[in-house]
Amino acid sequence: MAVPPKFRKLNTFYKYYSGEKTAPVPTIIIGGNHEASNFMQELPYGGWIAPNIYYLGFAGCVQFRGLRIAGMSGIYKHHDYHRGHFEHPPYNNSSLRSVYHTRQIDVWRLKHLSPIDIFLSHDWPTGIWEHGDVNALLHRKPFFRDDIQSYRLGSAAAAELLEQLQPNYWFSAHLHVRFAAYLRHKSGANTRFLALDKVLPGRRFLQLLDVESRSDEPLSLDPEWLCILRNTDSAAVPSHAPVFLPPISKPTEEEIAEIRATFMDTFRLPENFERTAPTLSEEQNGSKPASWYSNPQTELLCKMVGLRRPFGAPTSLAGMHLPPPSKNPDEIVLDDDDEMVEGSLSKKTETSAPIANPDEIPLGDSDEEQQNE
Repeated sequence: MAVPPKFRKLNTFYKYYSGEKTAPVPTIIIGGNHEASNFMQELPYGGWIAPNIYYLGFAGCVQFRGLRIAGMSGIYKHHDYHRGHFEHPPYNNSSLRSVYHTRQIDVWRLKHLSPIDIFLSHDWPTGIWEHGDVNALLHRKPFFRDDIQSYRLGSAAAAELLEQLQPNYWFSAHLHVRFAAYLRHKSGANTRFLALDKVLPGRRFLQLLDVESRSDEPLSLDPEWLCILRNTDSAAVPSHAPVFLPPISKPTEEEIAEIRATFMDTFRLPENFERTAPTLSEEQNGSKPASWYSNPQTELLCKMVGLRRPFGAPTSLAGMHLPPPSKNPDEIVLDDDDEMVEGSLSKKTETSAPIANPDEIPLGDSDEEQQNE
């Protein structure tokens, strides 16, 4: 896990992994830039990381109560964006960070989705500040000013997805500040954006929203997304070099029908979470963890959809030379409280013109005050 030494401590997730605790509601998550990457790489296409907690993978799309929910993990770094997912355990100081950098293949796959309802990203889409109260944002985070003015704050890749997918809601995190925006696209569609603060006392890291469901269906795989994975599998190579992405079309009705037949038209996610590594108590009793585990959920999905061996599997990559550690010249300098955030570099991306925001998720007065940062 790529974190400063003072943050290297075991918190509470292990209790959900071991079964000591269970999430009280179905929970869908993505990865950020401070995760246990070796564990996340077991599930590159998504899966249960604990009972009732579903991870979308590097990128993914699922359905819940008739809503389509998509997302991508990680943060944007231009020097890794066009590469394949070449990283595998054991990581060095460089691959420990590049493993969570967003890749073009995942964005490319997401661009082939039909309309979705909700999108999750760790990074903010570049330019989203133009559609909210940027003055309040700069009051709380004045050191964002230069990166906003130069369009270096956020992810150009996420901005492309925002413009193409135009979901009803987009939720982000990463920059350790709550920020709401309302974007009206040129098509007439609207996106409500909300980024939440870091999880600390007195910070605004949680908000409840009512989103109307369309059915009572439980969490399910998305047939179109499974087709996209199958149709793009040839480009999923663990390459240090830029990966060639051939032109493809969105899945046809015939391809979706084939996937439906393969799954016998039953896409409900089975509750097949299975621990692969020893729990904390098992380690304390002498069990030793390995550097890599093959996850049965990934193996099953690959077999059913027809995908090759997943990213991160080290069998064919052992001994590969990894680039030496280097200082990151693109990192945004944050205050001491926010030292765990990594910034991103992006170019200005045309989206839509800023407008008055009659339906913005409101910011409370306390959001405009410094909170011991």
